[in-house]
Amino acid sequence: MNYGVCGLPIIPVRKEAAHKSEMVTQLLFAETFQVLDSEKNWLYIETSYDNYKGWIDEKQVLPIEQEDCQNLVDSSLHFSTDLVHTARSNYKEHPVLMGSPLPFYRDLQFSFFDDKYSFIGRVVDLTKIKPTSQGIKDIALKFLNAPYLWGGKTPMGVDCSGFVQMVYKLNNLRLWRDAYQQAEQGEQLERIDQAKTGDLAFFQNEEGRISHVGIMLNNTQIIHAHGLVRIDSVDQQGIYNTDLEIYSHQLSMVRRYF
Repeated sequence: MNYGVCGLPIIPVRKEAAHKSEMVTQLLFAETFQVLDSEKNWLYIETSYDNYKGWIDEKQVLPIEQEDCQNLVDSSLHFSTDLVHTARSNYKEHPVLMGSPLPFYRDLQFSFFDDKYSFIGRVVDLTKIKPTSQGIKDIALKFLNAPYLWGGKTPMGVDCSGFVQMVYKLNNLRLWRDAYQQAEQGEQLERIDQAKTGDLAFFQNEEGRISHVGIMLNNTQIIHAHGLVRIDSVDQQGIYNTDLEIYSHQLSMVRRYF
């Protein structure tokens, strides 16, 4: 197998070729990848969307040709914006999570190889959307109270950078997967009081490395994944956790992307 696609609602991508290995990200339905290496029934892949690398179980994905992979990428201009919605064909029902591409979507239907699915959920068309502060806020709030999950990127479980990446994705903005990579994109602001809704704030650990990211709701509030997706106060010092009454994260920088 040289190329493949996720045919399940979601599958884990792991750091090592083992089910006990930590999950580093996820593949959603209809997301594609290139195979770089293999080990027994494990595939070392690079995702088409963000060039992220990791190991997946070969049994959980479908092999495709390079041309089919590119066709799926090119045709994936529509994405589900419901938390979860059921797609239906003549033969089966298929849950589709928020952020999943809908290949060849048209007239409330999408095609996935030989199957044609009806899909009456909410859909965003990236050919018609321009990033706005309000659009980012609206999608971000859909994740509110989602549980924290290392490597996750859906409302069923999400980490800080996966949350930010998916919110931006549904607003036609492409980010890399990890927080330290996202901190190398965009334009840095001088101070947090210059932030507008939709800007990203990055936070550092004791070694000064980027370890956390969240979305500014205004220049004093942030929505981020920490235990769960929550809203906290933020200032030039960092995030102030209103439940614990402590600063939970030290501010490193604020960046703008649109």
